[in-house]
Amino acid sequence: MLQRPRGTRDFLPDEMEARREIEERMREAARRFGYGQVRTPVFEELELFTLRSGPGIVNEMYAFEDKGGRALSLRPELTAPVLRLYVNEARVLPKPLRWFYYDDCFRYERPQKGRYRQFWQFGAELIGADTAMADAEVVLLADAALQASGVEYELKVGHLALMRSLLADLDEGARRAVMGLLDKREFDGLVAALAGLGREDLAPSLEALVAATTLDEAFALTGPLPEEARLRELVTLLDAAGLDYTLNFGIVRGLDYYTGMVFEGFAQNLGAENQIVGGGAYRLAHLFGGEDTPSCGFAIGFDRVMVALGQVEVPPRPTVAVLSTSEGACAACVAAAAFRAAGLRAELDLSGRGLGAQLTRAARTADYAVLIGAREAEAGVVAFKDLASGVQETLALEAAVARTVGREVDAPGAR
Repeated sequence: MLQRPRGTRDFLPDEMEARREIEERMREAARRFGYGQVRTPVFEELELFTLRSGPGIVNEMYAFEDKGGRALSLRPELTAPVLRLYVNEARVLPKPLRWFYYDDCFRYERPQKGRYRQFWQFGAELIGADTAMADAEVVLLADAALQASGVEYELKVGHLALMRSLLADLDEGARRAVMGLLDKREFDGLVAALAGLGREDLAPSLEALVAATTLDEAFALTGPLPEEARLRELVTLLDAAGLDYTLNFGIVRGLDYYTGMVFEGFAQNLGAENQIVGGGAYRLAHLFGGEDTPSCGFAIGFDRVMVALGQVEVPPRPTVAVLSTSEGACAACVAAAAFRAAGLRAELDLSGRGLGAQLTRAARTADYAVLIGAREAEAGVVAFKDLASGVQETLALEAAVARTVGREVDAPGAR
């Protein structure tokens, strides 16, 4: 028996209902901020991703040559494709551009809880704005999307200018080594690494910066920086919006990619892989042939959100079971079409069994039953039964549809 590829999943209807429910909540959050959805190809030129992340990323990608010898890859993330879309199609559009996306991505890595080889990202990009208010909007949108999903998480906001200031005298290799140790909070290893570089003096300042929880504590370590006024404005805006967050100047992942404000969010029930959102201010358009354009965005790991949520309560959507004898089959098809046209879920019984057996099955899966035999078909009516109360009435089809629509919001037996 053939199995699905490692690191991928199958989703049954109940799972898809839950995923679509959370997806739509997050979409609506983006719409309310004025963001419109975009979509890019599932595969791109390989260079699109190596330009940003270097050739080393190829080992983590589903890269291949097509029949024309072109180097392509399934997309490992969505920010680079969206910025490529901007450069190709939208450079002349009025700015800022507010775009969001929800699509699957592919990475060849070891599967574990919340991490898959095919996974979904929900994210947004604000292109062409370079202000503290733009930074704040992106953070607030990410929070709104996660709050709409119902997940509980912890948000941390920082700015890379302070870390860059302390590491300014290190070469690139040394800086990357130090960043890796800071990211893992391996302070003993950090002290040893700095000693090997002859820069033991940096250890106390770096550790203090990672531990700082206020702007005053952070800037006391670095001294005045050009970015200080903007960062203070950002904090004022986030506080005014009532955002629940903590400052964290130890966010170092993406130091070579992000240009200023950065933020991360972490959820419970995910083990070691508990980050569900990451984002910040960046500049990518110039790498893909466009002008140097300020941008700010984020990506949410949708699969991790679903794992963190666990059981998802999907709003009730009443189901109508349309049951019939052979003599009522045509009328049953007409009835089902009428319920569907009214926006209701209507399922025809296809078993060919008697009405009693059909009704027994319908009681397990539906909220209402419409029964049509020879007599109902001839009279142009239906037997309409509320399966929760057991009450059955003979009604015209239009009246049965109207009765169901009227009860849709708070149907007592809705599933």
